[in-house]
Amino acid sequence: MSATGFKSGEILVLIARLIADMDGVETRLDAAMKACAAADMPVAMAGMLDFCSDVLQLSLPHGDGRQLAEILTEYFGDCDLLISDHEIEVPRLFVSDMDSTMIGQECIDELADFAGLKDKVAAITERAMQGELDFGSALKERVGLLEGLEESAIHRCLAERIRPVDGARTLVATLRSKGCRTVLVTGGFHHFADPIAEDLGFERVVGNRLGVAGGKLTGLLAGPVSDASTKLATLEEERAQLGEGARVLATGDGANDIPMIEAADYGIAYRAKPRARDAANGRINSVHLTAILRLFGIPESEWVEDFAAG
Repeated sequence: MSATGFKSGEILVLIARLIADMDGVETRLDAAMKACAAADMPVAMAGMLDFCSDVLQLSLPHGDGRQLAEILTEYFGDCDLLISDHEIEVPRLFVSDMDSTMIGQECIDELADFAGLKDKVAAITERAMQGELDFGSALKERVGLLEGLEESAIHRCLAERIRPVDGARTLVATLRSKGCRTVLVTGGFHHFADPIAEDLGFERVVGNRLGVAGGKLTGLLAGPVSDASTKLATLEEERAQLGEGARVLATGDGANDIPMIEAADYGIAYRAKPRARDAANGRINSVHLTAILRLFGIPESEWVEDFAAG
């Protein structure tokens, strides 16, 4: 669901986690409500959640999501927020990007460092994530630069460079404890994604496969490219299996995440590039991914660190 174009008469709900100093919230809220009213988006209700003293909930009879987000950002700064045209509920499906979303790094950039090519590869990665380059072509170009690199460099890279984002494991475990299916879908590589998914608790992994021969990277992909269309197809496939009415959460940071972010009921951009941020109806500017749990109204007393099935 896009962040824009809510129809008149629908109930628009926004929950914002205020990361700014809580002093002066009432003053900022009053100013924001006046700005909303001036934009023909009167606020019908506003209040702090009882169990999350830093979460503000607003309800409006109608409005434009993007304009509303701009107003809230103007008066509350870079807050974490989620805008919905229905009552916000815990999702039944969570589909997430990996690089710079569930982990704090871009795996191919870090791997390229072992070949002395990090700056060159990272520049291509950044342009692709900004949407300036075709993702598939940019991916093949970067993989081609790694031809001849020892496969053992992947294991060193994982051990030495790759770290989960704060709160990633708690986010996944808590959502699973609430009956949510979790899927990691990436334009990165199974060499990285499989162990990361296992560590974080994801139930399914979709990604690219690096070609390897004789213990070295071939500079080619083994199989089709996992790109924006793959991410969207994975989300739709998983949603269809859950049945009608199942709410879906998608998170990502780059241009290739936009289709799945727009297709999800809750598309949340995590510390994202501008195009992905603009496409989302939710945004996280905090470093800690547990901010998402707050936006779904899950009190900290119900957070879990590791999910144990059964």
